[in-house]
Amino acid sequence: MIIDSHAYCFQPGTHSAGFSTPAEHLAWIQTAQGLHHQPAWRVNDRTPASSAGLGEGHPNDSSNLPDVDFRIDDERGRVVWTIDGEDRSKQFYPPNLRNLEYTPHSLIAEMDYAGVDHALLHTNPMLGRDTTFLAECVQHYPDRLHSMAPVDEWRIIDETDQVVAELQQAIVERGLHAIKFNTRPAYQRSPQAWDDGPYRLFWQAATALHVPIFFTLGTGPGSAAGATSGRENIQGCLDEQQTLINWMQRYPDTVCSLTHGFPWRVFLTDDGIELPNDIWTPFENPKLSLEVCFPVRIGDLFDFPYREAQPTLKLMVEQIGADRLLWGTDMPFQNRFCTYRQSRQWIEKYCDFLSSDDLAQVMGGTARRILNL
Repeated sequence: MIIDSHAYCFQPGTHSAGFSTPAEHLAWIQTAQGLHHQPAWRVNDRTPASSAGLGEGHPNDSSNLPDVDFRIDDERGRVVWTIDGEDRSKQFYPPNLRNLEYTPHSLIAEMDYAGVDHALLHTNPMLGRDTTFLAECVQHYPDRLHSMAPVDEWRIIDETDQVVAELQQAIVERGLHAIKFNTRPAYQRSPQAWDDGPYRLFWQAATALHVPIFFTLGTGPGSAAGATSGRENIQGCLDEQQTLINWMQRYPDTVCSLTHGFPWRVFLTDDGIELPNDIWTPFENPKLSLEVCFPVRIGDLFDFPYREAQPTLKLMVEQIGADRLLWGTDMPFQNRFCTYRQSRQWIEKYCDFLSSDDLAQVMGGTARRILNL
């Protein structure tokens, strides 16, 4: 069984998508576009431009965001904003998403063509907070899709009871299958560590649901302002991992995983990827797994078949074991750089250091165990 442990379905960019209003959703899209490394360009002549300023302020208060007439170009499936009378755009979303929408039917069509049997849907504030929609996606294809439940990380400290109630509803009533926790939105509320303190009641309730918890880690509080690239952020990444270690010591029975792998752009060198030895320390916990997801993160820097990443995958197998690695794509976002088939092929055809048993684990076995399929 081939399982993609990291895919998305989402409603149109102009939809409220689980937020109180479409404008609130749009504010999160604007912030995310400003923070992302994908290049911007001028619409009239496609020359490079800057997206600086789009992500300033907190998306929950759109009055703090720059007024640049940020909007959705439905026909072309992209965002547009205007500075000094000049329209600009960027392709954080992949091209060809009309209305910036990606339905479960679109995902299944891609999965069928690429030979992918099952996918786990992830969540992200830019893409919505609608657990009813996610449950409906699963209901359309119950033998093909599972879904995480979103958490409004920035609300946990001030609205603990409400966030817990929403999470319990998503898992217990709507039947979602895992929990996603992204540290960047949490740091937009407070720079303090998220493993305990005002987060304790939330984590006690979340772990009591007995579903896997997937963490997206960055480089610490600086990641809330987009500081996620460059080797100067290595210590921030290791500090984040220490917070995770502290969390796992408090909840040792919880199955958990790191999405995307590591923040790969932090560890880039002229020759590829260089990882510090301490990066493996969290995996002393046998219940922690790691996603294998390179094309969407570094596909703008390295070409298929990503030979620069192959030594790192080999190291991951040696340090963690193939039975704790799970293939993920960030579909449809990985389509910015390669096809869905190629996101399989770079591993299956070009990483000859993997045994058949290793491949079976990475490409589906680990995810099957974590999701209890």
